[in-house]
Amino acid sequence: MKHAKIPDLNNTLLKISSIYTSLTKSEQKVADVVMKEPEAAVFYTITDLSEKAGVGETSVIRFCRKLGFKGYQEFKLSVAQNLSTPSQNIHGDIQDEDELSVVVKKISAMNRQNIENTTTLLDEENLRKAISIIREAKKLYFFGVGSSGITAIDGKYRFMRLGYDCSAENDAHIIAMNAALLKKGDVVIGVSTSGSTKDLVDALEIAKRKGARILCLTSHARSPVTQFADVVLLTASKESPLQGGSFSSKMSQIHALDVLSTAVALGQKERTYEALEMTAKAVLDKLY
Repeated sequence: MKHAKIPDLNNTLLKISSIYTSLTKSEQKVADVVMKEPEAAVFYTITDLSEKAGVGETSVIRFCRKLGFKGYQEFKLSVAQNLSTPSQNIHGDIQDEDELSVVVKKISAMNRQNIENTTTLLDEENLRKAISIIREAKKLYFFGVGSSGITAIDGKYRFMRLGYDCSAENDAHIIAMNAALLKKGDVVIGVSTSGSTKDLVDALEIAKRKGARILCLTSHARSPVTQFADVVLLTASKESPLQGGSFSSKMSQIHALDVLSTAVALGQKERTYEALEMTAKAVLDKLY
């Protein structure tokens, strides 16, 4: 089965991150050198890069072509153009000796960059397809395991307030049972940072067979979860030693959901305003 369409990203460094897990070991070595030293890499010859990575020149060419470039020179030009963009700042990792004020600034900088990277990754064509699918949905099912399951619950909350019939599950067995009961017209939003969570992949395969439409929120463009998706929405995932990836990934996912739910609401103002008003009134007496 073919993977869903992956957006044609203008940012080559983000594109490398999004397809990294699908690269061969030799190609990953090339990617590691480029990601670690992008400023230096733009001055390397193909021989320089292959030697730095410890691979053959053919591996470098295959790496460039997997990114959608005709050759090495086109790849280098794209990286150079990305580096000339002010937003592409590379912030230092958090060190044990950093003062608290430095830690705060570094985390804030990384989180801001993460949101900006997710904005770059959110392809407009894929967003429009996702919006159209959601508007036609009979029921929305949000599936996620572990930390992504918390995002799934947040997704349910957002779209329920817009008047949609929603369900959110983060238990692998319940996800599987829900998938088995899906009908044509139902829509599944699968959330997985890695895109390789077996419980979710298996459930989406079942959902696909049942005729459900599938959107997936992931940080890896060619991960197993995308092969069953009608639409892939990519989110950035930047891990730091203190974050362990979870919070950073969740920020990206929630940002994407915020964009998606807002866009859906703007296209159905009458319906969503009425639903928002009713849900707001329903909890008025729960507040002091």
